[in-house]
Amino acid sequence: MTTDGKARVFELALESVSKSYGARQVLRSVSATVRTGQVLAITGPNGSGKSTLIKVACRLVRPTHGQVLWKLGGKEIPAEAGRKIIGFISPDLMFYDELTAAENLRFFAQARGIKITDEDIESALRSLHLGGRGADVVGSYSSGMKQRLKYAFALQHDPPLLLLDEPTANLDTQGVSLVHDLIEDSKRSKCIVIATNEPEEVGLGDIIIKLGA
Repeated sequence: MTTDGKARVFELALESVSKSYGARQVLRSVSATVRTGQVLAITGPNGSGKSTLIKVACRLVRPTHGQVLWKLGGKEIPAEAGRKIIGFISPDLMFYDELTAAENLRFFAQARGIKITDEDIESALRSLHLGGRGADVVGSYSSGMKQRLKYAFALQHDPPLLLLDEPTANLDTQGVSLVHDLIEDSKRSKCIVIATNEPEEVGLGDIIIKLGA
């Protein structure tokens, strides 16, 4: 690997992470390290803390005990750099239904402080089989189309850390295959975390955390 390649290597470290809400302990001393080129799969029964752990990993939720470390090229990255570091997909992610897909992507790009052209937007939509639908309001999209649009949003700034909570929710067979291919392709340049109970997606994991076992 070249020097530039080493500088791009991202590392996510979960160090004895625990999370409690009042008297209820959701996570207990979870540890794992995942780097660029690897997939960490988080699995477990409903209510076992999968979504909580992925939110802790992207620093949207603070652990009660333990810590989360981000490193890029061996240098620690602060939490406030999150909007440039992470691409995040979850069932909670919502778009503005009254705006078009292109307007949504342009708005979020501006919020992230990145430049995006009409050609960039159309290319991203086309890669997710949404070509020609950029001018449609998102409120007219099916749930599966909205799920695909989430990937255009999550990847538009080429983040080194990609976190996917229920990555194929609401997708048909074609959409599932598209996302699985995207995950495999993204491994070349990204550190990926997946929270899922789908056996095929768990099988993508180089490292697997089983919660509630």
